[in-house]
This record gives sequence, structure tokens and C-alpha cells, in this order.
Amino acid sequence: MPPKTKTPSGPALDWRKVAYHVLCSRALDDIEEQTNRNRATVPKDHVVLYQFSARGHDVAQVILGQLLTGQRDAAGAYYRSRPLLLSLGLTLEDALGSPLGRAGGFSDGRDIGVVCNFPREEGCIVLPMAGDVGSQYTPTAGWAQGITYHRDILKDAAFTGAIGVALGGDASVATNGFWAALTMATTLKLPMLFYIEDNNLGISVSGDMQTPGANIAENLASFKNLLVKSGDGTDPADTAQCLGEAVAHVRGGTGPALVRLTVPRLSSHSGPDNQKGYRSDDEIAADQKRDPLPRLRSFLVPSRMSAADWSQLETEVARDVERALGAARARPKPDPTRVAEHRYADDRDGVPEAFGGLRRAERRKLGGRDQAADEGELLRFAEALRRTLRHELMVNPKLVVFGEDVGKKGGVHLVTEGLQKQFGAHRVFDTSLSEEGIIGRAAGLAISGLMPVAEIQFRKYADPAAEQLNNAGTLRWRTANRFASPMVVRMPGGFGKDVGDPWHSLSDEVRFAHAYGWQVAMPSNAADAVGLLRAAMRSPNPTVFFEHRALLMTGDGSARYPGDDYVLPFGRARVVQAGTALTLVTWGALVHRCVEAAAKFAGEVEVLDLRTIAPWDRDAVLASVTKTGRCLIVHEDNLTAGFGAEVSATVAQEAFWHLDAPVARIAPHDIPMPYHPDLLAAVLPDVDGIVAGIEGLLRS
Repeated sequence: MPPKTKTPSGPALDWRKVAYHVLCSRALDDIEEQTNRNRATVPKDHVVLYQFSARGHDVAQVILGQLLTGQRDAAGAYYRSRPLLLSLGLTLEDALGSPLGRAGGFSDGRDIGVVCNFPREEGCIVLPMAGDVGSQYTPTAGWAQGITYHRDILKDAAFTGAIGVALGGDASVATNGFWAALTMATTLKLPMLFYIEDNNLGISVSGDMQTPGANIAENLASFKNLLVKSGDGTDPADTAQCLGEAVAHVRGGTGPALVRLTVPRLSSHSGPDNQKGYRSDDEIAADQKRDPLPRLRSFLVPSRMSAADWSQLETEVARDVERALGAARARPKPDPTRVAEHRYADDRDGVPEAFGGLRRAERRKLGGRDQAADEGELLRFAEALRRTLRHELMVNPKLVVFGEDVGKKGGVHLVTEGLQKQFGAHRVFDTSLSEEGIIGRAAGLAISGLMPVAEIQFRKYADPAAEQLNNAGTLRWRTANRFASPMVVRMPGGFGKDVGDPWHSLSDEVRFAHAYGWQVAMPSNAADAVGLLRAAMRSPNPTVFFEHRALLMTGDGSARYPGDDYVLPFGRARVVQAGTALTLVTWGALVHRCVEAAAKFAGEVEVLDLRTIAPWDRDAVLASVTKTGRCLIVHEDNLTAGFGAEVSATVAQEAFWHLDAPVARIAPHDIPMPYHPDLLAAVLPDVDGIVAGIEGLLRS
């Protein structure tokens, strides 16, 4: 094998490996495209349903892969990034087997084959890709920030010189994710490289509709704390020099870089797409003339290898790809009986752990018990949260707390007040105003092995982060337990003390109960908040932790502090008040109104506080309803499709023959929380309305 050689002013590369992986990538694209074109005559299970060619992007990606040599490097890639994965060590069999939907591989048939991932303990990993455009940027920025934390705070030498690289097409630079990550990387001077493959097309939309002037590098030329390079991705020497300089800059610790390389798209956007519907023959022909593969051969032959060496390489590639194709097609189909596995972590000994979050041994070392201390100090809700965060920051050096205004100010509800002063700005820190950035950052930090506790100031503000929240929740399932991103997202919401509005008072917890992979906690008092928050911060699953504004603003949720080792398991309801004639199911701040109403019916109403709605304690509800024969559900979220509908349906299905009356619900009738106190009172369930609901059921 020839030694690694340098291009003029460029890095040392193994050019034979570059050529090998580019030829392999082309061969894989050829097989998939030809099979799809002939799908009427080939076996159905040989067809790749989602096929995206990397043709034209391949040479530059493979060169980039050779530069990602750090022990803790990571790449956030997208659907046209298979050449990069081949360069990093992805096997040809996996590269073919996953697009065919076979067992094993990236996802065990759960995700489309171009949505790849690549975990390993040493060497560059590929963060799990997603199907939405631009969502790779903020998790990569999170990984890059994780590098600085592991390196500087935890003193882990393996992260020295490590970088995060985000790959994206030119259309992706118009997304929220790109700009959020760019803000994070430049303000914090993170070790992050933005690699933009510019083929001047976003499916059919030209680059000048994505970026003014169609050149993101020119537009960012004056951006602070950012090295910007632009080059020709079809020229091996220019590509190697641009990427080599940028990677060296980022590894040097002086801040992020962005490289924009122009490349041709030598195929339609995807298998079903027909580019002739929106591109002229001349445009297609012009791209074909810019094919980087002939330029790579001219660059290598005869100066770096002979024509015979190139021919031998082509023979080697054909042999290896043919063997891999046979092995991939011979793989079994995924097992349908196991499709529900990995929604949540299986934390039993002997079960493989996913890449991401605290290790099982680290979590168990933290300990904890589910018995509350007897004589704890009486604390208000916010004080209990602050004390719990403080203790976990003390005992877990991998825990970080962040969000808008959580640092010097201590949060808009003052829950994190004083924590930055005590633990420093590396562990409790403010972020830019981007919820996409906050949650994407949390995902990258979690995958790097930290426990992020992110604050979204109000429930409504989480909406811009919907993609990242969804991707974090589905991560373990769609990678078949290869990756996970455990995190805690603290999210205040609900009505305030005598005040509401459509923006700060949204509840809408059912959205997260419906979200795959998330745990959802909605404590009604300080003691439960302590136990559930600590459980969430020691969990291998991501958690939405709902902090009700009314409890943060009043003393309604005050309770005895249950101790520094109190951990309350998710999915365990609390019987607040025993009763014999009616079961009242509720959660969050309305527990207090329900208890007040139930007190008027001595011994008749059993009040159940669910405490968590994902998972929720079905058994406790069914046992109570079986005993009482009646069920009333009271919640703050909308009546239509609120979580009460799920409880109601379960009771009707599982306890129908024990019911003496129809299941009833009390909730707002699909109206946002209004501002004026009189309007707010008209919308929210109140004590009188709950009393009337109880009376009506008891009479039926």
C-alpha cells in the first residue's frame, strides 16, 4: 500500500483508501438505483424504498472522513452522507443491509436506511441522523460543548483536540437549527466545523432562494469567531487543503470554522424524484461534466498510482461490494414481535447499554430510596426544586443545568437562584434565546455522556423545539438501543396566581404523553417534586418535568423535604384521600382544588394524584374504580383529547363491569387560558364545579 501523501499545503491522506471508498460509494449507488429502476423484475425485498445517491458529494466526504482522527470526534450527518460513514469504518454489508431494512445494522429495520448512526467507544462516531432537515446542527454543537466540559472540567484527556463536525446541504443553512448552532459555536468558541455541501439545489429549489447570493461562505465572511473557507469539492487537492486547514484550526482550540464546497448533484434528489421535471438538459449535463470521480482518477494516476493499480482497485471494489450485497440480502428480516422494544431503557443487568447518558454503574452509585424522611424542613415548591438541583450538582459532576436566564438571574421563577455562583458558569449557564438550540444542545451533551437539565421558560416556548424533542424521545427506539439521549427538560406552565394568558399559561401536557420515549412528571407538591426530579436526573430516559406556575408562585404545594436520597419512581400514583363511593383522578395544581372539593363528602371520594402521566399508574386507577364504581377525572388541559380521555378510555375498557355510572370529566372546553381573572375563573375547573361534578356522579 502506498504511503500517505500530502497535497501541496494539504494534509497527509491515504489516497488509495480515498479512491477505494469513493468507488465503493458509487457501486452502492449504482446497485440501488438500477434495482429501483428495474423493480418490476426484481424481488420485492431487494428494492430500497428510500434511496438517496451521494454521487458527486462522495470525494469530498471521504476526504473529510480521513481527517476525523480524534479519539472523541463526532459527526452530525444527514441522508446523503454514506461516503463519510464508509470512510469512518462502516462495513459494506451494513451500508447495504440497512437500506434494505434487514435485521441488525443502524436500526434493525425501524428507520430508513439513509438515516444512519455509528457508535463506538474510541474514534469518530456519527451521531444518529434524523429525517428532518437541519436537525443535525444543534446536537453537534452540544457534542462540541460536551468536548470542552469533559476536557476542562472533568479533565478527560481523551477529549483533547476533539471536534464536532456537522454536515449539511446548502438548503439546510436556511433552517433554525443551522443558525442556532452557529450562534452557539461562535459565542462559545466551540470546537465545531460546519461542512456545507453546496449543490445549489434544495430538491428543486435553487440556492438563491435559501441564501441571498447563493453563497453562505460569502455571507458569513464577517461573522465573528468563525474561520470561513470556500472551495471546489470536485477538486481533490482544493478539497483536502480547505478541509485540512479548517480541521486544524478547530483542533487548535481557537474556535469554529465553516467550509463551503461546491459539488454537483449527479442524480435526482431521491429514488422517486425525477429531476428532469425541474432541471433543463443543459443544467444536468453541466453537472455531469463536474463529476469529481474522473478528477480524482486524474489526480492519482499516474502521479500517485499506476493505471494498473487503479484497475486492480476497481476489481477489488467490485468483489467486495458483490460479497457484501449477497450477505446483506441474506440477512433475515427484522422480528415483528420485538418492534415495541427500546421505547424506554431496559435497565436490567446484562442488557446492553446504549451510547449516551450516564453509565448504569454511575447511576446506581448515586443510590437513592423511595421512602421519605420523617421530619424534613417545610419547603415551598420552588425551594424544593432548587435544593434538589443543588444536591445533584454536588454528587454528580456530569450534571449541567442551563437555559435562558438560569445563570446570574436564577431563572424567571428563581428556581436556579444562586446555583451558578456556587457551581460556576460551566455547570450552570445561560443560553442564547433558541429553544431549538437548548434541546438540540441537550441531546448532544447527553450523547457525550453528561446529564443535561435544560429549562424551557414556559411550556408554550417549547414549540420551536418540537423536532429536537421528538428526535430525542425516539432516539433509543429508532437506533435499536445503539444510542440514547437521557435529559431532563424543566418546563413551567399552567395558570398563575390569579392570572393567565395564552402564552405563559399553557398546560397541554398530553402532547408529551403522546410523544414517544418521554417520561412526563407533573408533581402537585414539593415532596413529590423532589423525588421525581431526582429520579429524572438519574434516569436513562428523557423526562419532561412540568413545574406548575401556580405552585411556583404560591405556597399551595408546600411540603416536608423528603431527604437528599429520596427517589420517587415514575408511574406510581398517590392516594391523597381514601374514599368508598367515587374515584377522583387528577394531577398537577388541580390536585389542591380537588382535595378541597372532596373534603365536602366525608369518606366518599377517593382522590388519586397521578404524579406522572408517562408512564401513568393504570393499576392504581383501575383498583380504585373497581372499589368505588365511579370515576371523575379533573385536569387543566383541554377537554378534547386531553390526557383525561386516555384515563377515561382505559377505565371504560378495563373496568366497565365495575362502573355504576358513566365516567365523567371536568376540564376547560378547548379555550386557551385568558388574561383577565374573571375570564380565567370561567375557564378553569374550580372547587364549586368539581363539587357539582361529584354530586352529579354520586346521584347517578
